[in-house]
Amino acid sequence: QVQLVESGGGLVQAGGSLRLSCAASGRTFSSYGLGWFRQAPGKEREFVAGINWSGASTYYVNSVKGRFTISRDNAKNTVYLQMNSLKPEDTAVYYCAAGGRVRPGVSSSYTYWGQGTQVTVSS
Repeated sequence: QVQLVESGGGLVQAGGSLRLSCAASGRTFSSYGLGWFRQAPGKEREFVAGINWSGASTYYVNSVKGRFTISRDNAKNTVYLQMNSLKPEDTAVYYCAAGGRVRPGVSSSYTYWGQGTQVTVSS
């Protein structure tokens, strides 16, 4: 069993930055693929970024490439999402997710989910 707790969300002006963190419990964290998803009001949850167990491979949705960076620290059981050059359309609840055999962009392949953290970008 893995529990995920996100933090770092908030209100920021367009062009600003935020770093989201997701702390995980469980001794098998380092073996899991991890991902960040987001859900804006009235929209479906969408994949944002993913990272494999070692951190060697990362994946991004096209709309955040070059602006967001996913990373992980297995010693701290934490995954991060550095978000730069934020836009109003990045406003959403952001969720982290973990799974043993994930397909990065496929939400149903993740087993564990956090409760989410709100990110609001003002114009």
